[in-house]
Amino acid sequence: MTTDITPNPSLVLASKSASRRAMLDAVGIAYRAVPADLDERALEDSLTGASPHAIALALADAKALAVSETVADMLVLGSDSLVVVDGRRFDKPASKADAADHLRFFSGKVMELHSAAALARDGQILWHHADCARLTVRPLGEEFIAWYLDREWPDVAGCVGVFRIEGLGVQLFTAIDGDHFTVLGMPLLPVLDALRDLGEL
Repeated sequence: MTTDITPNPSLVLASKSASRRAMLDAVGIAYRAVPADLDERALEDSLTGASPHAIALALADAKALAVSETVADMLVLGSDSLVVVDGRRFDKPASKADAADHLRFFSGKVMELHSAAALARDGQILWHHADCARLTVRPLGEEFIAWYLDREWPDVAGCVGVFRIEGLGVQLFTAIDGDHFTVLGMPLLPVLDALRDLGEL
């Protein structure tokens, strides 16, 4: 397990997500990153029939709890995102060909991106929150999909929607209805409020 340490961390981030780390870096929060050792797919399978909102919260909770059990007395931030299009939930693409299939399915449809965050300490959830953004995907032709993945793969392999909104991914959409940070993968403003309420900011 890799662990990245920022001087005098007040928080543990239970994630290896570059986007989530960039958000915390940008707002000046000291943290150390300890990715959660969690079988996310098994947890999702146990939640069959649950709403995307509930699944995102459960995944964020599970990540925060898994790491909080290994770092006594530390506040742990877990976060997760999932994508739903036409009632179908999508995981991160398993390959470049899988990513192309996802993009073909997304073409011309509305993508719901659910992002959740949870704070835990010593194996107890102290707070959690989930938000949803709706992104309208423009019609995507085969030539564009090939061009896009030639430039973005494998960087988008870890992205449930096969995009990084801060890069070429913005070209997938004609409209975005929702919070910018939710689209990036974590509802940052509510997280900051919760950290203040807990005396961490």
